[in-house]
Amino acid sequence: MRIGIDLGGTKIEIAALDDRNVEILRHRIATPQTGYDDTIAAIRDLVLGAEKELGAHGSVGVATPGAISRKTGLVKNANSTKLIDHALDRDLGAALNRPIRIANDAKCFTLSEATDGAAKGADVVFGIIVGTGVGGGVCVGGRVLSGAHAIGGEWGHNPLPAPRGKEIDAAPLCYCGKHGCIESWCSGPALTADFKQHTGRDLIGTEIAKLAANGDVAASETMERFYDRFARAIAGIVNILDPDVIVMGGGLSNIEALYAELPPRVERYAFTPEGPTRIAKNLHGDSSGVRGAAWLWRVDEVKNGLPG
Repeated sequence: MRIGIDLGGTKIEIAALDDRNVEILRHRIATPQTGYDDTIAAIRDLVLGAEKELGAHGSVGVATPGAISRKTGLVKNANSTKLIDHALDRDLGAALNRPIRIANDAKCFTLSEATDGAAKGADVVFGIIVGTGVGGGVCVGGRVLSGAHAIGGEWGHNPLPAPRGKEIDAAPLCYCGKHGCIESWCSGPALTADFKQHTGRDLIGTEIAKLAANGDVAASETMERFYDRFARAIAGIVNILDPDVIVMGGGLSNIEALYAELPPRVERYAFTPEGPTRIAKNLHGDSSGVRGAAWLWRVDEVKNGLPG
């Protein structure tokens, strides 16, 4: 049995997969806001409770914001700041008396969709989570690529390619401390801010997209700027990685027009004269992160030539 945990700032979700990779349990609780130790205890209790309910012992993988530093062994780059500078994998391992596998939530999303989701059967997959932020992950041959600094796929903190006009003069400040990151131009809050700047109206991305589909001129102009910026950003991925499939997740992945609007724009900006890159909506939705966390143990099996 494989157990996956999706650790977020507001919720912790657990799912268990049986030996046939069928989901047999799912629970969700609020993330404790009282401190790091309480978060460890909550995850421990979720896992032990699930094992008691199912009458079986399982491996545990965790999807988490940020990453485990290869240099220090501590969490870094997490927007859930209470995790930073803690040895999350070791602390959870001690609490559960077993080894734990941990990966960034975007990497777990990508692994899930590459394994049995929208990119099943594809060799090279790039996963994009676009919502409050912009994250990414890379999966090749059924394995997540972490990288020397555990930041593989973190394209959201590259600068927006080919900036022009006001994109040069007024590049927004990103939470990471740099100006003009892809995340600061292409996230949900960035789309909302662009529309509000031009109209004074405060709407979320899916609402703006709906207005555009219904012929609202200002919304259409906002979405055109968004599509163009997003396509330039994705083109950089295509030129470097040339993925078989790009899978979209996060709140903005629910904008159905993305899947018609982005491919021809990406093809125009990228070095791909032989046809557009396939861009697909996720299959497992909000469940992909926790499923990918459970699949982290299958990565070891693939690596060692064992059946998954």
